[in-house]
Amino acid sequence: MHSLIEAFLDIETTGSSPENHEITVVGIQIESGIESKLVQLVGREISAASIIELLEGVDTIYTYNGSRFDLPFIYTRLHLNLTKEFKHCDLMYYCWKNKLYGGLKSVEQQLGIPRKLTETNAYEAVRLWWRYINYSDLEALDKLLEYNKEDVSNLKILKEKLIKRNSNNQQ
Repeated sequence: MHSLIEAFLDIETTGSSPENHEITVVGIQIESGIESKLVQLVGREISAASIIELLEGVDTIYTYNGSRFDLPFIYTRLHLNLTKEFKHCDLMYYCWKNKLYGGLKSVEQQLGIPRKLTETNAYEAVRLWWRYINYSDLEALDKLLEYNKEDVSNLKILKEKLIKRNSNNQQ
């Protein structure tokens, strides 16, 4: 019996419009039951082929607001339709069913999911990217990658908390 392989995906961009902005980071955490690995593609490493290669063997991709942001962005910029290749579960809609509203950070706070980089947000992520590009600021890149890593790892924690919450509600 083969175990299901899950991927938790989050992207960082230079802005909110896929037509006018670039993808700067693609963070993917692969969970196979035995093993967990986080891979982050940065800048020129980001391509349809590199994403497909990372997702090889994956059954379901989990995102937060991915059906309205991450996946359309990837489709527009890279001509890669991940919903054609994989099952997709947008955890935001499960949060709504559990009366948890707001962005990922807000839902994390409501559920008590900790975060190290509490001051960093999507706007700051754009600024960090341009500091890295314009000034070769590696500390800015490190902080951006740490921010993306927290987003991605917290998706898995969020999924587990939603499952637990729903099983508690059914008892």
